[in-house]
Amino acid sequence: MKSLRPTTIAPPFARYAHGAVADPGAQVIVTSGQLGIAADGTIPADTQAQAALCFANIDTILADAGAARTDVLRINAFVTDRSHMAGYMAARDAWLASVDALPASTLVIVSGFTRPEFTVEIEVTAQVFTQQLAK
Repeated sequence: MKSLRPTTIAPPFARYAHGAVADPGAQVIVTSGQLGIAADGTIPADTQAQAALCFANIDTILADAGAARTDVLRINAFVTDRSHMAGYMAARDAWLASVDALPASTLVIVSGFTRPEFTVEIEVTAQVFTQQLAK
């Protein structure tokens, strides 16, 4: 994957790229939005913990497709208030800490989710190669 970071426009606000290009021969993986809910049904009260759980779930989904966070082209995230942005961004930056080619990223403030205790939802678009899918 190639990160797109033109120098003639303002740099990204955080650890992401303005765009990303999939590698030739890659197929696209799209996840559903992941909420911060554990397998046992518990929901952390803290946005950063919810976001970390969302990213852990995304790791599991990507692994099921033979991919990893290094294959992510785009992150779309939604929070219910500006006060939740910092927690989300801390979790995202930690999740991307070992990633060199950064994905594109969008963060949107929404009025809410299906349950009021959810403060963040995250979905990704990634790439996987045909030989990885055959495994």
